[in-house]
Amino acid sequence: MSEMRRITYREAVREALREALSRDERVFLMGEDVGAYGGAYACSLGLLEEFGPERIRNTPLAESGFVGAGIGAAMNGMRPIVEIMTINFSLLALDQIVNNAATIRHMSGGQFSVPLVIRMATGAGRQLAAQHSHSFECWFAHIPGIRVVAPALVADARGMLPAALADPDPVVIMEHATLYNVEGEVPADGELAVDLDRAAIRREGTDATIVTYSANVMKALAAAEALAGEAIDCEVIDLRSLRPIDDATILASVRKTHRAVVVDEGWRSVGIAAEISARIQEQAFFDLDAPVERVCSVEVPIPYPSHLEQAAIPQPETIAAAVRRTLRR
Repeated sequence: MSEMRRITYREAVREALREALSRDERVFLMGEDVGAYGGAYACSLGLLEEFGPERIRNTPLAESGFVGAGIGAAMNGMRPIVEIMTINFSLLALDQIVNNAATIRHMSGGQFSVPLVIRMATGAGRQLAAQHSHSFECWFAHIPGIRVVAPALVADARGMLPAALADPDPVVIMEHATLYNVEGEVPADGELAVDLDRAAIRREGTDATIVTYSANVMKALAAAEALAGEAIDCEVIDLRSLRPIDDATILASVRKTHRAVVVDEGWRSVGIAAEISARIQEQAFFDLDAPVERVCSVEVPIPYPSHLEQAAIPQPETIAAAVRRTLRR
């Protein structure tokens, strides 16, 4: 078994970028402040000095323009990694992502592909107010033609990028901004294979299934530990991929526990939690001993004051309360 070492989520992303740039000359990184500044979250710190301005390219504040340039580069044989500073800013590039990157393979009858990776920070919890703190993952997961992944663990932050670069079609990687300082273990030799099609069971249990992704995986695990003190044994599933969703892993768990709680930092209305709840009830209705519970963000723009921001998003306590409801406790 490989020896393990402990690094931060930020360091994992940086190592994955460095490895990709070293292994394949077609790979380049571009985005706002990715050069000398090292990226808004320091994920590209030092890469400009190592690889030069041809491969670490600062862009203007023009998301539609540089995402479009990434699409063109990908169609012409390059392997671009485009960094969008925050998911809120990705709305300025939705035309390029949805109407171009996601459709070109289909509209060309398979003659062209777009092997493009788009990375973006997402989520609340940093007191950056509504223009920098939302969770629009479900908007992207709604779109055929792109893959959407959300690494929750440091190991996935390290291992998802090479898997994404190997995909012939566009991959959007959602990195929750509160995770960059989190530490975790990765193999010392750097080799880490991640299956982008499969969810991961982060904790096994028998009484209730908690399905979530990204930063809420840690909150779900904290809730499960608290509930264990009440003799409630929760299974925690990390979706990892939001498109496609691994139905098989979710359904197998629900058929074992007979209860499900879905946690999503997006809003409750028309969101990922609604989609997963529907899939469970369509495919495992007679296995359920209680209605599916959803724990989502309050339906308001994310507030600036810290106490209101924390109250607006899922927390271990609200997740634990939802589990108790499925058990009628």
